[in-house]
Amino acid sequence: MGHRFSQFKTFSERLAHSFTTSNSMLCVGLDPDISRMPTGYGTSAADIERFCVEIVKATAEYACAFKPQIAYFAANRAEGALENIIGRIHELAPHATVVLDAKRGDIGATAKQYAIEAFERFQADSVTLSPYMGHDSVEPYHAYPDRGLFILCRTSNPGGNDLQFLVTGREEPIYQTVAKLATTRWNPHQQVGLVVGATYPEEIRVVRRLAGDAPLLVPGIGAQGGDLQNTVKNGLCSHGWGLLINSSRAILYASNGADFAQAAAREAELTRAAIQTAKDQARSG
Repeated sequence: MGHRFSQFKTFSERLAHSFTTSNSMLCVGLDPDISRMPTGYGTSAADIERFCVEIVKATAEYACAFKPQIAYFAANRAEGALENIIGRIHELAPHATVVLDAKRGDIGATAKQYAIEAFERFQADSVTLSPYMGHDSVEPYHAYPDRGLFILCRTSNPGGNDLQFLVTGREEPIYQTVAKLATTRWNPHQQVGLVVGATYPEEIRVVRRLAGDAPLLVPGIGAQGGDLQNTVKNGLCSHGWGLLINSSRAILYASNGADFAQAAAREAELTRAAIQTAKDQARSG
């Protein structure tokens, strides 16, 4: 099955198309929690699919990307629904980049299977990966040079400090080593980006300096209370884009009533506007 963005030879071209076509850096996370389904929806795979498709329809015009989290589907035997949802994103939001949030991290033949899962089964445009096992856990994904790889770097959770701030033999925190390696030696096709949480805007500044114009996937806005203004100021690339700023729960569950899709659209519109305001301030400051 051919990929819809086959006209783009590189992931950076594809992402630039997503940013400029949508005029947005908002990434809508699809984390369907069956305990929070809105009125009129059950917990079946079919209901999960229907819910997510309604969210996509409602928010497509405000988003540069969608980020389905695979665990929310797999835990509910809804991987088939996830395939269908990604197919519907390609139809309903053809400009948008799909980030499969899987945080895979394994070597050799197993990593090759995970790459097939992400890029052939699910037809995602990009995938999140863990760097803990090193370069040979990333290498199998290079067989798909037009797809993106977002490497966990400085994550938004408090426990990220346990390892990411340990000082290495290079006299720098591990997250900085990851930022350098991921965007140089692990990046022969210029397809690698980094995951950096909005809860740590100072580290976003450091990562941007180390990673050049590599795209940054930024969780932590919305329910996690990240600092949007400083995230944008510190994270813009030289082209004035370069950030996929993710909001999941604040958009998905803006209402649990019959108006959930309209409420999600309003929240997405407001978030995109807030990102744009922060961008305008950063570029005029």
